[in-house]
Amino acid sequence: MSKILITGANGGFGALTVKTLLSQGHSVVATMRNTDSKNKAAADELAALGAKIVNLDVTDEASVNLGVARAIELLGGLDVVINNAGVGVLGIQEQFNMDDFQRLFDINVFGVQRVNRAALPHLRAQGSGLLIHISSLLGRIVMPFYGPYNATKWALEALAENYRVELSGFGVDSCIVEPGGYPTSFMDSLLRPSDHSQDASYGAMIHAPKFAFDSFEGALAGNPAQNPQNVADAIAQLISTPAGQRPMRTTVDNMGMGAMVAPYNAQLEQIHQGLYNAFGMGEMLKLKV
Repeated sequence: MSKILITGANGGFGALTVKTLLSQGHSVVATMRNTDSKNKAAADELAALGAKIVNLDVTDEASVNLGVARAIELLGGLDVVINNAGVGVLGIQEQFNMDDFQRLFDINVFGVQRVNRAALPHLRAQGSGLLIHISSLLGRIVMPFYGPYNATKWALEALAENYRVELSGFGVDSCIVEPGGYPTSFMDSLLRPSDHSQDASYGAMIHAPKFAFDSFEGALAGNPAQNPQNVADAIAQLISTPAGQRPMRTTVDNMGMGAMVAPYNAQLEQIHQGLYNAFGMGEMLKLKV
């Protein structure tokens, strides 16, 4: 069984993943912000199931460093880091100002880098470990009205790819999970744009983001197979897969998008293999086990 730290455990995929991993016998530190206020009920529920709770804000480097160190202390080590904390958006890209973009990147990209930097010295020193990055199908393709979120997830994918090759010789794996859209609390906290000075110039299109979101919500409601538990199960499957046999990317979707993105991922893997072999770096794509 593994010793696991997960960020953003207060709801959505995070809470489901904690419950799933605990049920399988893993030791889990569930991290989130505001464990004694806004997220106290979520923290208490997971603690009652056996999770160890640590207050951690991925946008605060001191909080991350203290939180990861505390997690290692509570677990007596660390095997797996699940970078799950994130925020989405809804709106026309031009209307998101620089403060909006900075907030989004600070959580979705820089937050991951903070957590990884805090955990990796331990994982490299023990010669094994697993980083799981929760991305999105929108980290591979672009859909309108999610532009800044697209940008963060495309950046996250590159971050995870680089960790894969730079850490493989240390026995530390880096993987990506790409969910489609799911009916979780994530959908209730989407960041909206702050600048509405150009609303009139967009005409009727200004209402398009809400229309698109409402339509997608309806599609989700009509597709019970798009169950958020699928994502938690996919994460658990990656953890249980032997080191050296895990796929770089795992799509999790029953709405049709995942089936279209999977061949794209397979082709990119072939491109990477060809390029790295051509430059004599093929071994960097192989995990040292």
